This record gives sequence, C-alpha cells and structure tokens, in this order.
Amino acid sequence: MSVRKAVPEPLQRLGRRGYVALGGATAGARVLPDFIMIGGQRCGTTSLFRALMEHPQVVRPTFHKGINYFDVNYDRGFDWYRGHFPLRASARLRTRQHGHPVVFEASGYYMFHPFAMERLAREMPDVKLVAMLRDPVERAYSAWKHESARGFEREDFDTALALEDERLLGEYDRMRRDPTYESFTHRHHAYRRRGDYADQLERILQLFPREQLHIMYSERFFEQPGQEFAALGAFLGLGSVSPQRFDRYNARPAVQDMSASARARLADHFRQANERLAELLHETPPWSLTREPAA
Repeated sequence: MSVRKAVPEPLQRLGRRGYVALGGATAGARVLPDFIMIGGQRCGTTSLFRALMEHPQVVRPTFHKGINYFDVNYDRGFDWYRGHFPLRASARLRTRQHGHPVVFEASGYYMFHPFAMERLAREMPDVKLVAMLRDPVERAYSAWKHESARGFEREDFDTALALEDERLLGEYDRMRRDPTYESFTHRHHAYRRRGDYADQLERILQLFPREQLHIMYSERFFEQPGQEFAALGAFLGLGSVSPQRFDRYNARPAVQDMSASARARLADHFRQANERLAELLHETPPWSLTREPAA
C-alpha cells in the first residue's frame, strides 16, 4: 500500500502564495463571507470552527482558519483578501445538494484589535458576526498558558499581569499612526484587557446593528453543544444538520493552578466589567451565575 508523503512546509507556503495571487486576479468571481467569527481568543473558537466545518452548507477559506486581513494584513488590499476564498461556482457546486453556500472565516484577534471592526464595517457592512465569550478570569490564564507554550511569553502569570499596562503603553497610538504596524505585545500580552468584553462589544454595536451579532458563551457551548449549535445555525440560516460529536480542541492542561492572588486580582477587576456586560446584553453571563460572591 502506498503512503502519501507530506508536502514540505516551504512548498506548502509557495503553493498558498500562488493560489492567493491567482485568487486576487480573479477576486470578482470569488465568494465573500456571510459571517465571521471575531473572537474571543481562548474562548473555544477553534472547537466551534471544527463543528461548523461538519455542516455541508458551510464553506471556509481555502487554506487558513483565519486570514487576519482586518487586523494585521489590511495593507494587502481587499482583492488579496478575496483571493483566499473559493470561486463562486465552486462553492455552489460543493453545497448544491444541501442548499446555498454559507461562507465564513475566523480570527480570534478581530474583536480586540482597535481598528479591525471599523475596517470590517466599511468593507462588508452586512456581514453577520459571531462572538464567543468565556469567563474572563479563566480566559486570561488560558491565554498566558497558550502564549507561554508558543514561546511568546517568558514571565510567570502574576508577573505578566503586573507588566500588562506597562507593556501596552503607547501601542494603541502607534497602531493608529501606522496601519502597517503589528503590535506584538498588544496581540500576545493583553491577558486582562482582552476580557473587557463590554468595551469591545460596545464598539462593535456602534458599527453594526444588534441583529447581525450572535453572542455565544463557551461554558454553555461545551455543556450543551447541540442546543447552542442549533441556535447558531438558526441565526446563520443553516439547514438543521448537527455534528455527530463535538470535540474540544486546543485545550492546554495547567502545569499549575492560577495563584490565589492573581485570581483575586482578576476577579476584582472584572466585577464591574461583568455588570456592564450584563446590562449591555440584557443577560447575566454564565460565569457570574456560578461564581461564589467575594467575601
């Protein structure tokens, strides 16, 4: 029996660049997303992405889960972005037995990036948005584990929290002055600020009508995935097909528990933020319902 040899990564990159270049030349014939998963980071978006890929109507970008156009690749131009998606005729052929194609992409950075949603609203004002939220205390620690494992963080969690404001000082202004500037620390070291969901969603709702935004909570998705997936499918206009199983991806086991001091510090920070989020969405987040009140 023959064994298929893996294509070397340099050849894969070359193939992707060639495809995207061709895609840019045929941009007008390509599909655009009907919806975009905008984050948040470490909130279960990869698991949801994989579940969506099980639906026969759903069409993803050709190579990547996330293109990162509206955050770090915006200077490449809209035709470059369109080049990542299939031809319209190909997408229709792929889903013809199940209904019209429903196209999407995902980036865990879109929601937090200070200018991505403004760019998105300018380019695709009618697109639907899916935001996944998680207990911001647990999300912060999960993000630190993720960045540490990738080699992007060398400090322990307590130190990283203490350094966050200093690290991010001036980064927003530099990003505003230079659209091509990619802030490494804003993207990889904002453990606490990424959990300030109310700030991010308020900005989004100034740009998009509420009916174009679907909020999911990772706690509920992992507890009752079938029910949450069905609600998302109704929002997206998908046929009632559900994956046979829902797997959890990208979970990182803790080498050690979060320190009590870091947990208390974060819980205190997010207390008001969670109240604002509840007021904004007219719903108490599930983590606020289960967390014991502070002494």
